[in-house]
Amino acid sequence: MAAPALVALAHGSRDPRSAATIKALVDEVRALRPDLRVETAFLDLSKPSLNTVVDRLARAKFEEIVVVPLLLTDAFHAQVDVPAAVAEADARHEHVEVRSTSILGLEPCFLEVLDVRMRDALSAARVRELDALVLAAAGSSDPLANQSVARLARLWGTHHKLPVTAAFASTAPPATGEAVRAFRKEGRRHIAVASLFLAPGFLPDRAKELALEAGAVAVAEPLGVHEAVARTVLARYAVGAVELVPV
Repeated sequence: MAAPALVALAHGSRDPRSAATIKALVDEVRALRPDLRVETAFLDLSKPSLNTVVDRLARAKFEEIVVVPLLLTDAFHAQVDVPAAVAEADARHEHVEVRSTSILGLEPCFLEVLDVRMRDALSAARVRELDALVLAAAGSSDPLANQSVARLARLWGTHHKLPVTAAFASTAPPATGEAVRAFRKEGRRHIAVASLFLAPGFLPDRAKELALEAGAVAVAEPLGVHEAVARTVLARYAVGAVELVPV
């Protein structure tokens, strides 16, 4: 019996860089597990949809599908959009079981990816010293989602022995520009911003623009394609695949 198919479900964006990055990340997942059938799907704004992918897998005779939501925080999309999309997909084919895992989340290993992206940004900007960091994320109306970003920021700051502030591109304060200006008021002048986004798009671009306007010396790229992220996708899949096995 074939292993369950893995569908990496991203939010989607009108920015073509976003879908391209997600698909490249999924290619990394495939490279790590060439024995698995791995597909990409999107909730909105990009194609293919989850229904389209599930229909394709049903035609290929897959009876079990594990959906891994490529979301970093447990906010509205994770709590509402993903369960609705998975339930709709599950109802499409009587012989196919579609189940979702927990979200990608904010794993400590992502700090390694932030460091890689930050080193690249500092090298490009020819910056050799820092006295503060800002961790920019999307932001949510759910305070628990924002608190998870703040916890990761504190962990990152402890690792580098630097003050770190979490900032948000929408919905929640402070914005990246406000966070940078707050550090500058303290007399800090070498402030860099990390992008806690999975892929490029409008929100990361806006966060970068505001940070540079406020005086940030460098802004790193989003997490993007990295083995640590791909392995986290596979870890979520492994749990979901086990849960599909009847007891």
